[in-house]
Amino acid sequence: MFRILLALFFINLSFGQQIDKVDFISCEALLFPDASEKSITGRISYEFKVKKAIDTIKIDAKSMEFSEVIINGKVVKFKNSGKTLDLFEGFKKGKNKLTFSYSAKPKQTLYFTGDFSNGTGQIWTQGQGRYTSYWLPSFDDVNEKMIFNISVEFRNDFPVISNGAFISNKYNSKGNLITWNYQMQKPMSSYLVMLAIGNFAKQTTTTKSGTPLEFYLDKNDVSKFEPTYRYSKELFDYLEQEIGVKYPWGIYRQVPVRDFLYAGMENTTSTIFAQDFVVDSIGFNDRNYVNVNAHELAHQWFGDLITAQSGKHHWLQEGFATYYALLAERHLFGDDYFYEELNDYAEQLKRASKTDTIPVMNEKASSLSFYKKGAWALHVMREDIGAKNFQKAVKKYLKKYQYKNVNTDDFLKIVKEVSGYDVENFKKVWLEKAGFEMEIAQKYLSKNKFIQDYFALKKSKKSLVELTEILKSDAYYPIKQYIVYQTRNVPFDERKVILETALATNDILVRRAVAESTLVIPEAFKLQYETLLNDNSYQTKEIALTNLWKNFPEDRLRYLEQTKEIVGNNDKSFRLTWLALAMNTEKLQEQVKTTSYNQLLDFASENYESSVRQNALELLLQMNPNDEKVIELLFKATVHHKWQFTKFGRDNVRLLLKKPEYRTIVERLAATSEESMKELYLKFLNEK
Repeated sequence: MFRILLALFFINLSFGQQIDKVDFISCEALLFPDASEKSITGRISYEFKVKKAIDTIKIDAKSMEFSEVIINGKVVKFKNSGKTLDLFEGFKKGKNKLTFSYSAKPKQTLYFTGDFSNGTGQIWTQGQGRYTSYWLPSFDDVNEKMIFNISVEFRNDFPVISNGAFISNKYNSKGNLITWNYQMQKPMSSYLVMLAIGNFAKQTTTTKSGTPLEFYLDKNDVSKFEPTYRYSKELFDYLEQEIGVKYPWGIYRQVPVRDFLYAGMENTTSTIFAQDFVVDSIGFNDRNYVNVNAHELAHQWFGDLITAQSGKHHWLQEGFATYYALLAERHLFGDDYFYEELNDYAEQLKRASKTDTIPVMNEKASSLSFYKKGAWALHVMREDIGAKNFQKAVKKYLKKYQYKNVNTDDFLKIVKEVSGYDVENFKKVWLEKAGFEMEIAQKYLSKNKFIQDYFALKKSKKSLVELTEILKSDAYYPIKQYIVYQTRNVPFDERKVILETALATNDILVRRAVAESTLVIPEAFKLQYETLLNDNSYQTKEIALTNLWKNFPEDRLRYLEQTKEIVGNNDKSFRLTWLALAMNTEKLQEQVKTTSYNQLLDFASENYESSVRQNALELLLQMNPNDEKVIELLFKATVHHKWQFTKFGRDNVRLLLKKPEYRTIVERLAATSEESMKELYLKFLNEK
């Protein structure tokens, strides 16, 4: 998953003893999510085995209500601590069966977004780590693995997705509800249980080894199936071959949801990812799903099939997923791409090492360490012992510990058995030592000729003629980008040949470097710069439009007319920029300006995802922060479920409230608004 997982280590402290004495085998759940109430109820059946005498068995369950608690056919007393369901009677040594009903209004983990009455509603989960227990009575300890069979009753016009094989969907007697039944065949940790409901369309294909792949998109996005899921089958076929262990779960599906908290989440058999990765063929060139796709798929082996025992060993999941995603991209895009990414990881780690003093093998390590230093550690190991030995070790590791929990020494022991590698030194240098060994990394990077040339160029002082010749060569694009950026302060008359040659490469990323590095556009370069508006990149188009608008006021109407139909990527950044420029164009009709402002207000409303809302609010705060509509929209941002957007809202509210004029307006709004908004205004007004 693309985020940091904290505090797994601490989970084990409270439940370690229980796992030694009780083994939960399977969970049958019949669930009834209620979008209007933002709640969930259900009937749960657990099979478990008591191995040793134990006084109390605990099931994690945050802020839930329980009824009809039955063990082995008899109603039993129980305790609800608010955090756990505590069972203290009715069970015996050996096999037991527990059933109960529950209800919850989750504060997190199960999210209700949009409106089901107009088709925009979605329900989805994000349980990474220890959070599934907010919506499903389960186990925060990742070491407690079991087989989950999930059934969900919901409206018949919205598909329901969960883990495992789809078994059936049955209509109720009135035909307006369907019960969807999914079943797993093998055990997994609770944090990997998922649910996704929405207005989804589906496409399918089959991998080389026969595994069915299911791809979902919102029905409004069906034209984006191919670019969004581009290379998915190739990624699957490559990873299965490279890892050397057949995909273990029978089926694999992927579904994007709006306002997801992170880039993606590797729920067993069923990955959820962010709507921002849903792209058309132009948007694919700006931000695509390929790397996240490969990363979450790799987790089906590294994280789902085998799971780290605690946060200290979290790199065994994120480091492996990051590295195998990079290997998969190497398969698609070549060695130069692979080494450019490794070099970028190294540069990030080098910069971070100035302040990041926590090593990889520590539950408090940064996500950068878990993911990218973990990946670098694996690259060093693979280079040292050879690809064949590395594959042999990984295959043996997965086979030995499949459906179990692992620690770092479990993996290193197998590596040593297979290759004789000095795993103790490796562990000390790459996993237990803070910082990043840049000098060592550069030796591995320099095996690639592109990297050699890149390093050499950065040290050299080449003439403009020599740089132009490099731009004409088949050098990999970062070298050409570097030349464009490094000459940005050269007088235009001297730099012109560099810019023209860079544009002539027809490489989208090199041309974008021209757009970004040429803020002042001479008249002599105007026509050539205008061609950037036609590039297959919304980012390039946006940069070019902004710079042309600033440099040539007399042509502003023409540029706006030329680009008025472009919306851009999922965050609508291009369209928002267009609206802001339109409102500042003197010759534009006032009616168009008014319409543009109203569209900005709409984009900042709850009708859109947080990425769109934040982009719109940033523009509105620059233009008219004291507009009562803008104030209301900003305050509403402070209660969104996505913490990044909430922080943006809170930070700006607190900053603006320091201004007397702004505070006076908010006080007036608090006195005249309906109750929920009044409470929100007063919450911040009363802060000390």
